[in-house]
Amino acid sequence: MRKLLLFSLLNLYLFANLFGQERSFQIYNEDGKKVSYQIMSKSAVKADVVFFGENHNDPISHWLQLELTKNLFEKHAENLMLGAEMLESDDQIKLDEYLLGFIREKDFEKEAKIWVNHKTDYRPLLSFAKENKIHFVATNIPRRFASMVYRFGIDTLEYLPPSSKQFIAPLPIDYDTSLHCYKEISVMAEGHGGENLPKSQAIKDATMAYFVHKNMKEDTRFLHYNGSYHSRFHESIMWYLLQLNPDLDILTIEVVEQSDITEFDEELLGNADYFIVVDEDMCKTH
Repeated sequence: MRKLLLFSLLNLYLFANLFGQERSFQIYNEDGKKVSYQIMSKSAVKADVVFFGENHNDPISHWLQLELTKNLFEKHAENLMLGAEMLESDDQIKLDEYLLGFIREKDFEKEAKIWVNHKTDYRPLLSFAKENKIHFVATNIPRRFASMVYRFGIDTLEYLPPSSKQFIAPLPIDYDTSLHCYKEISVMAEGHGGENLPKSQAIKDATMAYFVHKNMKEDTRFLHYNGSYHSRFHESIMWYLLQLNPDLDILTIEVVEQSDITEFDEELLGNADYFIVVDEDMCKTH
């Protein structure tokens, strides 16, 4: 028994050293100043909507998402609502059935279009929502429609039947060519896809914003999980959501990787309200 206790304490020590903030990640505020997780959490509690911009394969992102979810639930209880890019709007019925206990988890995971890292990274969030009866919104556009925009242009969505249009933002959507987020994706793609590529991202952003707004009530506090690109520069989803409700207090978090987490990259200033800087050598979930 004593040996088992010592072994457990040793494992705990190694875990703490591996995942301790001073070794694996550091949080910075919008001014590039080091802050604690507790400060970021207190700011998130005050916001109407929090966009947690993750790196999809980063374990630190997913661990802190769950921790922040728990903190916000402690404060807001039944007024907290969750949503995710990783779940598509036409899977909402299956998601509701699972969270309410009508279907088994394995049936939900078989029938919904879950991501390859669902079980390690997003399943804990759904489990927490289920255990605590938190409404969880599948906010993203069905991928077949985003693919349609990329291949044929955004105007083709107008020809969808009404039963299909219920899963996307009302058409036509606004599209601002001056937004940094869509300029950047065009540059990164080096012209491939023309205007269709950034517009395929815009319809995702507009749809996620639409379903966040549609599900919110007067006292709702919303935590949304998405790739960092979808909330960077205070644009993308946030830009569309503010068109729907300009009075919302929105906070954004961006996860970034650096070789040295002790020095903040000032080129990131303006991207988000808080930055979680992760050691680039951190293991990946997939």
